[in-house]
Amino acid sequence: MPADADFYHQDNADIIFNELRFRSLSVKNRLFRSNISGMFDDYNGHGGNARLNWEEKFARGGVGCIISSFTPVSVRGRILVRYAMINADDKIPFWRAVGERVHRHDCRFIMQLSHSGRQQDLGGVENLFHRGLSSTNKSDYFHGLLAQRMTKADIALVVEQFAQGARRARAAGLDGVELHGANGYLITQFLSSGINDRDDEYGGNWEGRARFVLEIIRAIRREVGSDFHLQMKINGVDHNDWLYPWIHKGNSLDETVKICELLLDGGEGVDAFHVSSGSTFPHPRNPAGEISTRELARWYDGMISQGTRSGFNYAIFTNPLTARLFEAFWRWRRGKVIEGINLGYARAISSAVSAIDPSIKVLCTGGFQHADKIAEAIRSGACDAVSMARPLIANNDLPEILRAANGPEPGKECTYCNKCLVNDLENPLGCYELSRFDGDSFEERYEKMIAEVMTVFEPPAFTEAPPKGVQGLD
Repeated sequence: MPADADFYHQDNADIIFNELRFRSLSVKNRLFRSNISGMFDDYNGHGGNARLNWEEKFARGGVGCIISSFTPVSVRGRILVRYAMINADDKIPFWRAVGERVHRHDCRFIMQLSHSGRQQDLGGVENLFHRGLSSTNKSDYFHGLLAQRMTKADIALVVEQFAQGARRARAAGLDGVELHGANGYLITQFLSSGINDRDDEYGGNWEGRARFVLEIIRAIRREVGSDFHLQMKINGVDHNDWLYPWIHKGNSLDETVKICELLLDGGEGVDAFHVSSGSTFPHPRNPAGEISTRELARWYDGMISQGTRSGFNYAIFTNPLTARLFEAFWRWRRGKVIEGINLGYARAISSAVSAIDPSIKVLCTGGFQHADKIAEAIRSGACDAVSMARPLIANNDLPEILRAANGPEPGKECTYCNKCLVNDLENPLGCYELSRFDGDSFEERYEKMIAEVMTVFEPPAFTEAPPKGVQGLD
């Protein structure tokens, strides 16, 4: 590397690996593992050994803080089965173990408190005869997942479930909580003008639509106090019309900025915002990248019984012509930018909230994996840190790579193919992009890929050696 390039990279590294201080939390660098995980846990919501391994490998790789995957505050709020929950005190010991494993590597751990609302992909047998709780009776327009408009009693119950989830996270020794208010889940369903059609005090203008999450924030502060980190993931813009142009677009950036200002709650509210976009999941802007209808057709079949439109979607994904059209439409609605796709939204939010309270920090998600892009995002004031998921799945040691170079070597970068996303419906989460693995044949590359995917199960829960002379069978 030429001397001037080396100097420029060192300047980038100094920015990225500078400590970040929130009001009640310090993080060793500006790299956060965003909320992502697989179906690694017990069906009843208790955590499993694979999740312990999963979280620790990112902490070992050098990120400053891990944001947990979607963690349901109730069984009714699951998006997928076999995700560890925080719905009862008996879940505290497992999450304490997660925190201990992560803290060994000087990494912080923030639990994402979540509720699916109507966006419940595979809710399990307990929810078989329940419609997803929501701000509306209208089903979601992508999968056709059915919804039930929440009563005020329902709202009060869910607010308390979030508050108790935060209490349990603090009791487990974790470093903070994040409210999932983006990407189409329950809080989004209240916040978004494109989804919330209520005519009571929880609907109407942006202040009414924000009442639900503001009550959650105040209930959490009642339980954990003012010295426990609390952040909010939020859409900069909803882009609710991505699939059907006649659908209401949802919240504008101006509305989002006003909501963020409200959620500061006079210094008693949130400590940080985590900026994303897109009012469904998946969405062309989240996770921004490609969509393989071939992969969707292979693993989407489990969704057919879940929503009224899932069968129609499956027919589109399995037809060669409509599949190609859907992929082209997806790329068009995404736009050309992937790395840093949400920076414009983050910059507007950061400018507004820092003018009110300079201690409030902003995180931005969106395909980050190069030091120059990350450092410039922070240097420009658009955000204080970035969160990453798929690039870290592709390269668990990405933080150490960014210390020494601008990014992964050619051929080893995350390709944003989103095969990790669609495989998670039925398979262990991992990188399924075959081109990233070396080998002289398809079979050799495939074996290496699967071996890497399966590392989440290592070490196993029980490691006692078998009796002498006894070997496993393939």
